[in-house]
Amino acid sequence: MELKRFDYELTVCKVSDESMIDLGKDFFFIGKTDEELSLVCKTEDTPAETTARDDGWKCFRIQGVLDFSLIGILSKISGILADHKIGIFAVSTYNTDYILVKSENFSKAVEVLEKEGYTIK
Repeated sequence: MELKRFDYELTVCKVSDESMIDLGKDFFFIGKTDEELSLVCKTEDTPAETTARDDGWKCFRIQGVLDFSLIGILSKISGILADHKIGIFAVSTYNTDYILVKSENFSKAVEVLEKEGYTIK
């Protein structure tokens, strides 16, 4: 399986209002529930005012469009990383999954996943 690496820094944060999010940016995820409004974005695009924020993330994308009938892809990757004490923050889209790891663990995550047979570009 092929993973694409993104080398820019990401931030996971909470904002109090949708108007704080610049929808014109090229890379972000928004999650809204009855309890919170979460945003994952490039660190440079993080709103000036957040209610909580965690910087220092990088990510991989599982390449290709994943059929909804496929089972265990994210579970296998997260299990491999967990076995090496690397925590993740996962985000899914209609097409695929994104796996975020802390920047200080990114090189180790690449190494571990490559040893397990993943191609990382």
